[in-house]
Amino acid sequence: MKARDKWLTIPLAAGVAAGLLSGCGDQEGGAGSDGGSLVIGMSDEVLATDPAAGYDPGSWLLFNNVFQSLLSFPKGSSTPQPEAAERCAFDEGGSRVYRCTLRDGLTFSNGNPLTSEDVKFSFERVRKIASDAGPMPLLSTIDRIETPDEKTVVFRLNAPDATFPSKIASGAGSIVDHREYEADALRTDGKAVGSGPYKLDSYSKDKAVFSLNSRYRGTAKAQNSGITLKLFHSDQKALASALGEGRVDIAYRGLTAGDISELQGSASADAQGIEVIEGTGAEVQHLVFNLNDPVVGRLGVRKAIAYLVDRDALVRDVYRSTATPLYSIVPAGITGHNTAYFDMYGGSPQPQRAKRALRSAGINDKVKLTLWSTPSRYGPATDQEFKAIAQQLNDSGLFDVTVTSVGFEQYEKDIAAGKYGVYVKGWVPDYPDPDNFTQPFFGEDNVLGNHYQNKRITGSILPRTAAVTDRAATEQQYGELQDLVAAELPILPLWQGKQYAVAYRNITGLEWTLDASTVFRFWEIKKI
Repeated sequence: MKARDKWLTIPLAAGVAAGLLSGCGDQEGGAGSDGGSLVIGMSDEVLATDPAAGYDPGSWLLFNNVFQSLLSFPKGSSTPQPEAAERCAFDEGGSRVYRCTLRDGLTFSNGNPLTSEDVKFSFERVRKIASDAGPMPLLSTIDRIETPDEKTVVFRLNAPDATFPSKIASGAGSIVDHREYEADALRTDGKAVGSGPYKLDSYSKDKAVFSLNSRYRGTAKAQNSGITLKLFHSDQKALASALGEGRVDIAYRGLTAGDISELQGSASADAQGIEVIEGTGAEVQHLVFNLNDPVVGRLGVRKAIAYLVDRDALVRDVYRSTATPLYSIVPAGITGHNTAYFDMYGGSPQPQRAKRALRSAGINDKVKLTLWSTPSRYGPATDQEFKAIAQQLNDSGLFDVTVTSVGFEQYEKDIAAGKYGVYVKGWVPDYPDPDNFTQPFFGEDNVLGNHYQNKRITGSILPRTAAVTDRAATEQQYGELQDLVAAELPILPLWQGKQYAVAYRNITGLEWTLDASTVFRFWEIKKI
């Protein structure tokens, strides 16, 4: 699989600064709503309106609301259900032929009919353009697409891929009108034509305006009459002020863990009618070890670090309990999750075991290390977190650790050049399946750049799990994978993030937009 860049690109929590307080069911959805329009503020960027070019959280938020996919993730579920499709299934006896039948009466927002031709065009277009900023790697198992009639689409895959339904339920599966998009070039006019619940009326640097698509046919039932998305370009103070002054109804993504902590249970927030809505999440962060490094390439050093890192302290002191400690590769709430790292290295610092690990490796002096951070990519708390980890290691008397921050562009170049021994990576899942937390990290051409390979994982476990359509039946194999990784320590999981939005009390439905699918469902939100 081609390396891809779907890393966590914002600070962990979304909230609003304390200072502001002083100043899907089975039914067919429709466009009608008595809920009024809403204004949402977000500090993320929307980097693309063309599904062939977007692979960031802000762009996928737009895609999930403007475009339909054949399948979608219903609220609170990690199992895809039909959306533009009436039904989809693998042909009996395998996971290499996936067949979908479209709903009747599908129409794009411009009035053009949506047929199997558009579906085929959309997937082939992503693969043909192959934008570095696009989701093409998610569609790498497609061999060819057949359209025997206007309502039938048949995907023939080049390898068994039981996760294919989840992949096409994501933003990567967005269906575009073949009359409106070029087959071999990206759209650059900032417009979007889809068949989803909303239309994109306008898009500019600071604002995107959405209205209901009266031609939509699918499972979403809109609870509002439209959305205005205001973009604050990582300016946390500006977003905080906008909420405090009532210029936005909801603040979503990109503010600090400390802000969230201060707002939760705040009498001032309660008096102003502002509340914090907490949801589940599957965003994760890891320490990554370069196995070619002369220091952390030694397993004894990596074990000592695993014995000494105190996740509870990091979550409490740095992230103010807006995350939970993570003790394996597959996060909680995802099929196959276990606690392999907890079982092997414990949940609290164990300096004596760390010392024994180093001495068994023939290391008697303090271990000198640099932890590499890039807050421009993962948020300002990353430096604070890494300084806390360095202090934990140094307090043991076994390490001499420093922290260095660099800009993201240089950071990625240096990782590729093998210059770092220990560095940070965060991950936002493409779809809520254990495959998305394992294949990208441990498969061929993985995204970590840390020179780790395990033939049992790449040659057996990943191919075998990819062929199992009953995802619950993969738990044992994913458990084995997590145990292998915990024993060999190419990475050390740190935390799993929660999701937050901050809104006025007259806003309902946000709890249905904050789940492990990472789909922010405009249609579930209502102003009362």
